[in-house]
Amino acid sequence: MADLKHEINRRRTFAIISHPDAGKTTLTEKLLLYGGAIQQAGAVKGKAAARHAVSDWMELEKQRGISITSSVMQFEYEGYCINILDTPGHQDFSEDTYRTLMAADSAVMVIDAAKGIEPQTRKLFRICAMRHIPIFTFINKLDRDARSPYDLMEELENEFGIGTYPMNWPIGSGVDFKGVYDRENRQILAFREFHRGQDRISAIACSLEDTDTLDGLIGEKLRTALCDDVELLDGAGYEFDLDAVRAGKLSPVFFGSALNNFGVEPFLESFLRMTMSPLPRTAGDEIVDPFEDSFSAFVFKIQANMNKAHRDRIAFMRICSGKFERDREYYHVQGGKALRLAQPQQLMASERAVIDEAYAGDIIGVFDPGIFSIGDTVCEKSHKVTFEGIPTFAPEHFAAVERTDTMKRKQFEKGIQQIAQEGAIQIFHEPNTGMEEVIVGVVGVLQFEVLEYRLKTEYGVDVRRRPLPYEVIRWIDNEEIDIAALNLTSDTKWVQDFRGNDLLLFASPWNVNWALNKNPDLRLREFNRE
Repeated sequence: MADLKHEINRRRTFAIISHPDAGKTTLTEKLLLYGGAIQQAGAVKGKAAARHAVSDWMELEKQRGISITSSVMQFEYEGYCINILDTPGHQDFSEDTYRTLMAADSAVMVIDAAKGIEPQTRKLFRICAMRHIPIFTFINKLDRDARSPYDLMEELENEFGIGTYPMNWPIGSGVDFKGVYDRENRQILAFREFHRGQDRISAIACSLEDTDTLDGLIGEKLRTALCDDVELLDGAGYEFDLDAVRAGKLSPVFFGSALNNFGVEPFLESFLRMTMSPLPRTAGDEIVDPFEDSFSAFVFKIQANMNKAHRDRIAFMRICSGKFERDREYYHVQGGKALRLAQPQQLMASERAVIDEAYAGDIIGVFDPGIFSIGDTVCEKSHKVTFEGIPTFAPEHFAAVERTDTMKRKQFEKGIQQIAQEGAIQIFHEPNTGMEEVIVGVVGVLQFEVLEYRLKTEYGVDVRRRPLPYEVIRWIDNEEIDIAALNLTSDTKWVQDFRGNDLLLFASPWNVNWALNKNPDLRLREFNRE
């Protein structure tokens, strides 16, 4: 038991979230660099080198320079076992980010110092706040011209309704960026040169009272401004309260430059001290303690064809309690069957290694022969639990998709169904029709491009896509109703999902009201909301 408690206590599982281009993937790679998980950071968008971000494993991600799907990376650092969940920043892939946040105990929010809070940052923060996830803020790109740190802090507090506590304070920005003042250790970390950085950057420690050394490092003007700022922060700012941080009410803020490797290591060390070991999880009326002996986990992501050589399908599981052991028999709650997970894997983006054991807080990948769905629970048969399901976003864009080669029916059906099972798209068809043409619903339009790309590269199928004019989808909640006899507008379509459930597609909310007014017995149900 002592070994179990020790292993779980040293786990830290967090997601990194941001608006696109704020520097999230760059920060992730620098954290991996410190942990020795990689030897050289990838140039996320650089054309001068053939390297790409290690977390961006899908070929389309490398071409577009954006993260399309969440990645999981585990590494060791100073006695901690760290599980990083790198999420897509683009709003069109927000559903993947939402599910990933369900598996995290805390979140690191990366903000561009010049742009401040952007639309996707707001949306992701609301998700964190809803789940009371502690948020740590890294304000990035201080090596470029930036907004006033006071303005950035005020924006964080006003937008998100939480307190902020700057752990360090920037000295200048852009070409005048001289470093940061470390409030905890009461010393200067001096930034000395532009460094594209694959190694740890050197910093010079200097106390605030050493005015001669400070003037030599940052100049009298910046030194005077810094002393005034620190006095103001100490006198008028929020007091640091670790309990408030862990309750999601106070966000520690760090300033730095991920590209230049400046401020990353102090951030990592402070973050690991402040964030928590794995947290309890709700399973119906039961609270599952991570330190209890019996193993339990839930599936938060499914990804097909990560390995081109094997064309396999991996279910990502967040372990919630106990210890997982390879080749032991566990129970799949939704399937009602015992199963043996013989090839559990530790993940480093697309790279994998088979492991013999894992603990609460860890993310593992298991081979999925098609039995798992997102939200499923796996646990001990002797202690059955069922974790709360992961809500599904309602699709907002729809298109009819059909294959161009009539000979590739099997490949098309397999591809479209497997990709749909991952949760990135939802598929429907008109009643009494086959899969010659499928109606695809997505949260963001870029998902259509990803679907077409993956069908072509992973399944060898070219498709035609025809946009459809629908904006709203509703489940039909009546058990018995003659749908064909309903009084509906001409631009409303009756469809079924591939479990046989009946739904209606509407061109606008007005059409929904029309249907309900003209059909008093009709009951409609919305998708689960974020």
